[in-house]
Amino acid sequence: MNAIEILTDLAERTRESAEALRPSLTPELLNAHPHHDNSVAWLLWHAARELDEQLSHLSGDEPVWTAQGFEQRFALGTAAHEIGYGHSSAEARAIRVDDAELLLEHLDAVVAAQLSYLRTLSDASLDEIVDEQWDPPVSRGARLVSISVDAITHVGQAAYITGMGRAAFE
Repeated sequence: MNAIEILTDLAERTRESAEALRPSLTPELLNAHPHHDNSVAWLLWHAARELDEQLSHLSGDEPVWTAQGFEQRFALGTAAHEIGYGHSSAEARAIRVDDAELLLEHLDAVVAAQLSYLRTLSDASLDEIVDEQWDPPVSRGARLVSISVDAITHVGQAAYITGMGRAAFE
């Protein structure tokens, strides 16, 4: 297995993990808050948005959010490039989505874009420096691992919340 195949497997796990949540994603659960600001809806939205924006910086393509009309379909009133990073309590709680299918469709489209981008790369291209703001500078491969791990982490947090009993929620 080469590095591109490993990154492809990692990307697919984000989608698979989110898809496994489908049976539990009722509108009530999507927007419930387990004594915390981040709901399942926020976590799934954020997982897709952070992956989408960072991927678009790597690929040079327009984010799926705007290119495929998800910004209008979600109608959240957020800025075009908003990903939820640094959201205040009020901003995080303002992300309300009743449609699990829309959340999963968006994440699926972003992962599809990621997989498409990965097919354009070679192992050698993974060593290219894409961000010199860090010490050490960040390579394309390290960034791809980072954005996938972040997305999987947020989907995992959503999975944890779906298993909580009613007493865990406000």
